[in-house]
Amino acid sequence: MIVRLKELKNEAENCKKCDLWKNRKKVVFGEGPENAKIMIIGLGPGYYENLYGRPFVGAAGKLLNNLLEKANLKRENIYITNVVKCYLPNNKVTDEQVKICTSNYLDEQISLINPQFILALGNVSVNYLFNKFKLLIKPMKEIHGEVFKTLNLFIIPMYHPASALRNPKLKETLINDWKKLKSILQMLN
Repeated sequence: MIVRLKELKNEAENCKKCDLWKNRKKVVFGEGPENAKIMIIGLGPGYYENLYGRPFVGAAGKLLNNLLEKANLKRENIYITNVVKCYLPNNKVTDEQVKICTSNYLDEQISLINPQFILALGNVSVNYLFNKFKLLIKPMKEIHGEVFKTLNLFIIPMYHPASALRNPKLKETLINDWKKLKSILQMLN
């Protein structure tokens, strides 16, 4: 499994399957233990992620670290990745780019890590996972912080930390969802 994950990362680092590669300095493949019970999937790398090649290291990453603390989770125990692996200068991604990245990388990452829980951060991640696992897609305001079971996996849609940075009114909702997550994980574990 570790070998295949490294091979997959190497493939992503050399990927030119869509035009997103033109903006990247470093591929942001993902990080964390390959046997993690929890996987976090965001949208894609921002400016600092592109510089350092690591997910969630900018302002949204700092907020994510605080949210993890509220849920009594340690970042080093979680596998963190994104739907797309290359820098998104305008935080915009096409359906075709999502399809290319998920079919070539993310689907296999999920299979190899085989988490018990996926925290889907933001609409793109939620929509991808709900389509993949044939769940009924609803607006984020109706499903954030709820638990959806599919096969041997629990999917928990959450607002993306960056959304609370853009819209401070969401921050309290986000904090409450992560506090609630703590008891959800204890109950389902």
